[in-house]
Amino acid sequence: MTDALHDQAVRIYDAFTHEHHDRRTLLRQMTALAGSVAAAEALILGIAASPVAAAIVDPHDTRLRIDRREGMEAGARSAAYIAMPKGAKKRLGTVLVIHENRGLTPHIEDVARRMALAGFHAVAPDLLAPQGGTPADEDRARTLIGSLDYDLALAQARAMIEHAARDRAGTGRVGAVGFCWGGAFVNRLAVATGPALAAGVAYYGPAPAPSEAARVQAPLMLHYAGKDARVNATGEPWVTALRAAGKPVEAFTYPGVDHAFNNDGSAQRYDAVAAKQAWDRTIAFLHRHLDRA
Repeated sequence: MTDALHDQAVRIYDAFTHEHHDRRTLLRQMTALAGSVAAAEALILGIAASPVAAAIVDPHDTRLRIDRREGMEAGARSAAYIAMPKGAKKRLGTVLVIHENRGLTPHIEDVARRMALAGFHAVAPDLLAPQGGTPADEDRARTLIGSLDYDLALAQARAMIEHAARDRAGTGRVGAVGFCWGGAFVNRLAVATGPALAAGVAYYGPAPAPSEAARVQAPLMLHYAGKDARVNATGEPWVTALRAAGKPVEAFTYPGVDHAFNNDGSAQRYDAVAAKQAWDRTIAFLHRHLDRA
């Protein structure tokens, strides 16, 4: 496949996942691009994140303690996947790992385990919990995300931040990292929570209005994909506004890579070099802001 066809295929798939959610339209447009239904379906599979992709960190890794918790936050059902290293020699900072628009998938659970092995108490909330939890059907999950009570989701995330900050086993400092929809959520969490959030990292997340920058108090690290025109159209003004407001922000754009370049479950989008560079920067940033009590 030529670069031009690849880029067009990614744009078509992104329109499906972020705008119209109509799989018939997706298949029709991909078939016109690829030349046949079979080729179109293969192309879609290569771009979409596979729910059965091999995990980087085994769910049963003996270095980790894993838990799933359910309860009530902000008056509604809540749920989270928890990962933390066994035998930590020091108090750990907490990181909320915010999922994409498909909910709390095995991939996001894997990211939480990676975060735990990097030396954090990782909490991956299922923000679809008030609607019954993340379904196995990703199209259904995207539909639920579209009808999610955003204020409730922010309130639940803030409650989790407050609980973690009170945990005497940790440093009392809580950060958040999010991807795509979750990246947008981290930006908005920084606007909504003031000093309660100690640090935020957003991967290719659509940004709030630049006028909201003055409300941000947490240091932010923002990762953008060079070929992601849709998100970058909001991200560039957001970074400019944060800097103009004197806010601590580090922003990186990775040339030649697609939206979702960090998701190793997507064969067509994943870029190992950019993903590692962004991850290393993320971990160093979070340790810098969360390790101190």
